Amino acid sequence: MVTLTDNAAKELNNIILNKADGSGMGLRLSVSKGGCAGMQYVMQVEAAQVDDQVIEKNGAKVYLSPDSFDYLRGCEVYYEYGLTDSGFKIRNPNATRSCGCGTSFEAKGEEGTYDPANECK
Repeated sequence: MVTLTDNAAKELNNIILNKADGSGMGLRLSVSKGGCAGMQYVMQVEAAQVDDQVIEKNGAKVYLSPDSFDYLRGCEVYYEYGLTDSGFKIRNPNATRSCGCGTSFEAKGEEGTYDPANECK
């Protein structure tokens, strides 16, 4: 189960309210190969796709891509406020480590597959 914090739900609702037609929109979350540590998070505000799992809190919806369930199980989506970097972040219990930019991670069971030639851009 993925959880969404109160602040993340509030910020997501604000983003969707500012979209021209935000009906049916949510934060779609998936994982793909890439990034500095081997796997990277992909987050987009869009409509759900077929077979997405839906998480809802305070009216805000997160759509989880079915091919990413194993990587996202137990994650917490939160919103971080910072002077130079505000945005949605993920606490992932399935990560053995994360890169410095916080957008990619090395998954448990895939240790050692990281190629240090890939750098954060």
